[in-house]
Amino acid sequence: MAVVVAGLALFVCFLALGGWQVQRLAWKIHLIAQVDARVHAAAVPAPGPTRWAGVTRDKDQYRRVTVRGRFLHDKETLVQAVTDAGGGFWVMTPLVDDRGFTVLINRGFVPAGRRDPAVRADGQVEGQQTVTGLLRITEPKGGFLRANDPAGDRWRSRDVAAIARARGLTGAVAPYFVDAERPPGRDPDGDLPVAGLTVIRFHNNHLIYAITWFTLALMVAGGALTTTK
Repeated sequence: MAVVVAGLALFVCFLALGGWQVQRLAWKIHLIAQVDARVHAAAVPAPGPTRWAGVTRDKDQYRRVTVRGRFLHDKETLVQAVTDAGGGFWVMTPLVDDRGFTVLINRGFVPAGRRDPAVRADGQVEGQQTVTGLLRITEPKGGFLRANDPAGDRWRSRDVAAIARARGLTGAVAPYFVDAERPPGRDPDGDLPVAGLTVIRFHNNHLIYAITWFTLALMVAGGALTTTK
């Protein structure tokens, strides 16, 4: 009897896990289709202050946007990053938009040995700039098990509000940031920061996981029936 009860518990557990993976599969398919449509759409002006309250992850993440203004290079922030190019930092630079607000721009990746702006002076563009990129939602508090340390200027996530406070940004600061696209003609191997590294391809193994859990459920059910005979 105990074997049957244990088998029933495992069957229900495996069945629930399989159902959860089916739900995750539907979510992932929707996400992939949503991101693919947005990243290939024509860019639109980034939302201004009157629209910030309505900006959400589901509705706006990965939308192509443009901003125009001047960079505040003296207030850039380096956020730890791991990319296909290795470990290093994202260069987060405030841009004062012509419409009167500030938005953080992820200008791209620099390796650890090039974190000093003095060794990548060619990339510290001055004057009026137009940036096209993907709207991203703020990443508060830090990374997995690693909190941001504003006092020590150590950043593990792109927490817009915390970075704005640490850099003394005044006035209206957008609650999102923008991952800059690589400008035409830029050398991805030589020009720093290296833009256009946003991950927009997502692994989708949920169908395999669902089949695995449902198969285990059937095996447990079969074993339980055999035991009762």
